[in-house]
Amino acid sequence: MTIAIPAGAAGDRILLLETFVRIVEAGSLSAAAPLLGATQPTISRRLRALEDALGVQLLQRSTHAMRLTTDGERCYDRARTLLADWAAFEVDMGGAGAEPEGLLRVAVPHAFGQDKFVAPLADFLHAHPKTSVEWLLMDDVADALSKGIDCAIQVGEPTDPSVVAVRLAEVRRTVVASPSLLTGGLVPDEPEKLAALPWLALRTYYRTELALTHVRTRESRKLALRPRVSTDSLYALRAAALRGLGACAASAWLVADDIARGDLVQLAPDWQPAPLPTWITYPHAPHYPSRLLRFVAAMRDAVPGIVGSS
Repeated sequence: MTIAIPAGAAGDRILLLETFVRIVEAGSLSAAAPLLGATQPTISRRLRALEDALGVQLLQRSTHAMRLTTDGERCYDRARTLLADWAAFEVDMGGAGAEPEGLLRVAVPHAFGQDKFVAPLADFLHAHPKTSVEWLLMDDVADALSKGIDCAIQVGEPTDPSVVAVRLAEVRRTVVASPSLLTGGLVPDEPEKLAALPWLALRTYYRTELALTHVRTRESRKLALRPRVSTDSLYALRAAALRGLGACAASAWLVADDIARGDLVQLAPDWQPAPLPTWITYPHAPHYPSRLLRFVAAMRDAVPGIVGSS
């Protein structure tokens, strides 16, 4: 069904959907206004235009609170998907523009930036010899874009409503431990049996609790943890696991060779932690340099193969 939205600024479907998503993520119309470079009355008019066009109420507002209606929840989920697809479409189309040149400043997580993502970086630079890249390793990219970074790759859902976010892939995780940690060489096959092991925590993604989902039945169980070692480094987590200090939930790509060699053992193989989405984000702007668009397009093509998911 085609929805007739009036022409003009208020009739721009993408603008209206983006406004609605920013309202929800910012928590109020007034908080969304500066993120979109608009006034609160303009934001209010866009919301009304979207509700009128869809024929449903999306938000219920009172003096002190705002909440999504049932239709609003559905709209929010669909709108986020549509906006991500549109951003990816713009990247694909914009990447066909002028030959890239100049400096690109990129923030990358340490684990990826030291190893796996250097290959697509090299391919990008070989393909575009007039470009140069400042490759900055940082796991917390919350303030990166406000400090002059052109784009940031991050693991986990973006929380900043003011950025363009393009989904790259999902990082599959698996539970592993050193064989020396297993009594009699018996591999635990249920989450409850994992609780008796010493544990390592990756503070960025789990600390005292880990949720596991059965790969076939989709049943979910939560595992309470008392970690012996907590770290914010994926490489330190792997090193500690290899030395028999505890079990851990690690990125599958990082420990695949360790499992193949027998240095680590996959535990409860039918149960997996939720995969972690990987995104590339960059600030909203009327136009983007071709070096940024080409880089985003290059990472969209390369990253799914690197982390083994799309």
